[in-house]
Formats: sequence, structure tokens, C-alpha cells
Amino acid sequence: MTNRLADTLSPYLRAHADNPVDWHPWGQEAFDEARRRDVPLLISIGYSTCHWCHVMARESFSDEATAAQINDGFVAVKIDREEHPAVDAAFMASASAFTQNLGWPLTVFTTPQGAAFYAGTYWPSRARGGTPAFRDVLTAVREAWTDRHAEVVSSAEAVVEALRAAAHAPESGVPDARALRDAATSIIEREDREFGGFGGAPKFPMATALRFLQHPAAGGADAVDRALEAMAASELRDAVDGGFFRYATGRDWTVPHYERMLTDNAQLLQVALDAEREDIVRGIADFLLNVLRRDGGAFGAAQDSESWIGGERSEGGYYRRDAAGRAALEPPTVDGKVITGWNGLAIGALARAGAVLDEPGWIDAAASAAERVLTVNRSAGELVRSSLDGRAATAVATEADLGLLADGLFSLALATGDASWAMRGLEVLGAQADPDPVLAAQGIVRGADDGDGDLPSGPAALASAHLTAWLLGAGQEHRVRADRLVAGVAGRALQHPIAYGAILRVAAGLAVPPRQVVAVISTRDGALADRAREADADVIAVVTPAQARAFADAGFELFEGRDVSDGVVYDCRDFVCRMPVAEPRELALSR
Repeated sequence: MTNRLADTLSPYLRAHADNPVDWHPWGQEAFDEARRRDVPLLISIGYSTCHWCHVMARESFSDEATAAQINDGFVAVKIDREEHPAVDAAFMASASAFTQNLGWPLTVFTTPQGAAFYAGTYWPSRARGGTPAFRDVLTAVREAWTDRHAEVVSSAEAVVEALRAAAHAPESGVPDARALRDAATSIIEREDREFGGFGGAPKFPMATALRFLQHPAAGGADAVDRALEAMAASELRDAVDGGFFRYATGRDWTVPHYERMLTDNAQLLQVALDAEREDIVRGIADFLLNVLRRDGGAFGAAQDSESWIGGERSEGGYYRRDAAGRAALEPPTVDGKVITGWNGLAIGALARAGAVLDEPGWIDAAASAAERVLTVNRSAGELVRSSLDGRAATAVATEADLGLLADGLFSLALATGDASWAMRGLEVLGAQADPDPVLAAQGIVRGADDGDGDLPSGPAALASAHLTAWLLGAGQEHRVRADRLVAGVAGRALQHPIAYGAILRVAAGLAVPPRQVVAVISTRDGALADRAREADADVIAVVTPAQARAFADAGFELFEGRDVSDGVVYDCRDFVCRMPVAEPRELALSR
């Protein structure tokens, strides 16, 4: 059969279009059908480059007998977590009440109103190792719904109430410098001093935590250097093109989970840039530009862990070969879905790295991606979550999308000296991230979804962009917004800092007086410009006098009056600028 997924704009959903399961995409129709039939929903969440999602699809969702059991007893919903992150977060929060082994594929059984009463991740087609077979799970869930209906509904309602309570935790104020140093120390105490990084197996890069530790207020740069060196020298980094895999199943960074995400690599590029590891930066940039970049200039979401070798699907087989061995193989596919916020991460990373390492091609690539996202990822004039092959999806842009894209555009403005990118960044930052309409219609509670996953949370992304806008002189209201967003999360962040690195990095930016360096030079190059770009500062702008005037005219007060001189650098501390200097040696590199 062909179900309802064939015309969607998700490669993950399209891959399930020929399943015998009667899949519904995420939408109101599925809930209406479940109410009409008075059956539970089976909500299956994954993404296109997920290995175990592929395995479960082959073993269970392609099996006629399993599909018949699903179709008879449930309304089945297939969701791309990258297309609907708010939906994924909501059901992930619910699933945590039933299993500690959270991940994807995520399978959640809910009432027709969307309240979860059972959940798990991958279930095999046959029972093994204490894990029941998926068909046995289906049977047990269906019997519970039929024979113990009141108990099931009561359990689901209890989960909803617990999530609602967690979502309304009180604000605790913006952390001071001492609290932030203590948070950094808490993370560093979890460092694996033998193999680098943090925690045991499976071991993730934890890019948001690394970026927090690199902030001067955290004082954890040495631990980051050790982690980065360990990862770069391990199997986690592809030896051929320099891209990093999602995570390692071994504590010593061995046996990677071979999917390669735009999110991880864009963030690790920034980490490597701050660690002055040019070799790592160049490897990641090559991976972004040569593998993930799509027609039109934007970046796809990820490269698959699996590929075809000898007529069979192989996880990691392609990546375990050297360059010559790969030449004869079809490379793993790239999910061409252009996600707004993820592209914002790549735009910011490439723009900043291009400016620091004098790679104008990287800056041009960032600009092309920005133009593509701002043009294509729109519906009725509003930014949406993603697009595929030039067609905008209907899923709404999230807070993280808006914050990450705005921050990327600010970085692009600084790299190019073009104020129009900063103006467009303010426009994005001023947009409204509407809640998912189906979640809202069902009254499904998301819980306290403010920790980092594989990228900064929505509050952290918005707070970071508002902080950057304030640093550029866009107005005190942006500082106020950043303060408020940090205060709303700070209590949980200080209790569990390794899961809140992105918001803690913003808090660090608020806790210490900023340094802003503005070089006004007609050619934007030469020894003075190079010196400015090497400075340890929160904002580094190298602009022509005309560009400085354009920034000032656009309302960025940091640039006010900077067009009156040429060939000088303004060194500003907390918006108070020292007398401009014209000799490179007169500009201090350190704070």
C-alpha cells in the first residue's frame, strides 16, 4: 500500500511511504481518527539518518503481519523529529516517565487526546536480551487499553500533571561570576582524564558544554583542549574529510555511531576555532561545503550512517574505508532537508571562521546559505522550520530556529561588514515563534524543555541572539530580554550544568563586562585589521568608514561616530571606548 507520507517534505517520512502500516503524518486528522475509533495512537518518531530507525523500519514496519496488527489496534503517526522538534520534545518528556533509555526511534502510545501511557525506543522483531518483541508490546498495550482502560487513562493523566508542574518552575535570577565558575567546575569534575571528554559510554562531544567552558568566565579551556584533541585523534573524526560523527559507543571514542549531523559539526567548528585548532576547523569546513551543502547554497541536515555495499545495507562500512576504497562506492545519502536554525549555526560558524582565517570563500558560502534560507524557508511571509528541494514545509519555525538564525546573521554582518545582514538578523529575532498548533489543540504539555540536546535550547538560542544584538549596540531592551531568558532557566542550569551549556555561556556573557573592538579601515585588511581580528573580545568588527555609518544609521550605537576616522581601532569596554589607536602594537590582544 501507499500511505499518506509520499507527498510530505521529509525524507524520513517519504522512506516509510510504501510501508504496509497505515501511517498518518503529524496533524489533527490522526487524533480525530483515534477518537472516532476509540483506539490509542502509536506515535513513532525518528529521523532519516538514524541507524536504529532504519532497522526497526526493516524489521517491523515493513512486515505485513506487524503492520496488520498496528492498523487493527492503533492509529499510527510517523514524525520526523527534525521537522517537529517541539513535538519530539513533548513526547520525549512523556516517555521519560516509562523508560530511562531515551533515544530514537521513539515509540509512544497515547490516548486519543495525546496523553502518553507507555513508551520505549527500539523494539526488535523477536525478543532478545530481556527486550520483548515489538509485536508482543503491541499485544500488551492493546490488551491494557481494552481490559484496564480506566487504569491506563489515570496513568496518562498523572504524567500530564507531572509535566505541567515541571513546566512552571520559578525564576531564580541571573547567575553571578562565582556561580558560573562553580558550574564550570562541576562539569570539569566529570572529565574523563584518560580518554578526554565527559562521562562514559556512549560518549558525545557535548558541544554546548564545551563552548561554555571556553568562555573566560568559566575557565575551562584546558579541559576543552583535551577533549578536542582526543576526539580529533579518534574514530569519531572521519579520517578522509574531517567531519565528526554523532557519538562514540566506546568510552575511548571508538566504534562511532556513524551519522554526521550539521548541528554537531557547525558547533565543533566554533569550538575548534576558539581552541586555535586550524586543522580541525579546515576539516569541518570542507565537510560542510563538500558534503552537506545542497544546490542553492544551504546545508542539508545530516549524512546517513548507512550505505549500500555489495547489495546490502551497511552501517559505517563506507566510512571505515580509506579514500581509495570509498571512490568505488556510492556515498551515504544526505538528508537534504534545510532546517532554518541548523543553517543559522553553519552560517555563523563559517562566517566567523572565514573572517579569522582569511577564507573569503567560506564567508561567501555563509552568505549564500543565509540568502537561501531567508528566501525559501517561508510560508505566507513567515519563517518556517524547514524546506526540501526549494519547497517550504508547513511546520512552524521554533524559538531555536529564530535565535540561531539571527545569531548567524549577526556573525555574517561582522564578517562582511555589511549592516544589512544585522538588520535582517533583528527582523528574524523580532518574529514570533508560534507554538505547534496540533500540540496546542490537544493541550499536550511540553514540560520544562529548556536543556540542551544536540544544539542550544530555544531559550538559550534566543538569549544568545539578544545578547549579541545588545553587544552590537541595538539597544538595552535586548540585554533585558537576555537577562529574562537566562533567569527563567538558571536554577535548573546551575543544578545540571552539563545539560545547560548554551544558556550558561549566555549567562557568562551577561556576568562580565564585555569587550568590543571596532576597526575602521578603508580596505578592511592589513596589519591593523589582522591585529583587531586576533583580539580576545566579545565583538570584533572590521569595517570601512561607510560601513560604520551604515551600521550606525541602522541603529547599532556601537558604530556611532566611528566613520569620522580611517585606519584606527576603537577598543571598547562595556560600551566605553578608549582613544582610537592606529598602530597594531597599541591594541592589546588580551582582555
